[in-house]
Amino acid sequence: VQLVESGGGSVQAGGSLRLSCAASGYTYNRNCMAWFRQAPGKEREGIASISFNGHSPFYADPVKGRFTVSRDSAQKTVYLQMDSLKPEDTAMYYCAASPLCFSTQPPQRIYVWGQGTQVTVS
Repeated sequence: VQLVESGGGSVQAGGSLRLSCAASGYTYNRNCMAWFRQAPGKEREGIASISFNGHSPFYADPVKGRFTVSRDSAQKTVYLQMDSLKPEDTAMYYCAASPLCFSTQPPQRIYVWGQGTQVTVS
């Protein structure tokens, strides 16, 4: 079971990045997929999630209207499109798999994490 993120980097405020998370080794298509982030000195927070059928995605308030989560089941990949980036979006971003998504909060039980990809907004 493995999740591998890519797409992080450095960008100026107002710019965009698209993160990707490629899954292998498990039943990807039946799982909730989520994105978390952790800034230095802060707790990890769930910012977006998408169910196996793509319905009712969750977005945390700080990213709502700027970030979009999507998934490509054929490619076993989940994406996080990040637009209008702000310096406060600077963090390590992690992909995660969970058995269950919620439409109003991040998933509560994670059974696999990616290694993370750094996003820096200046």
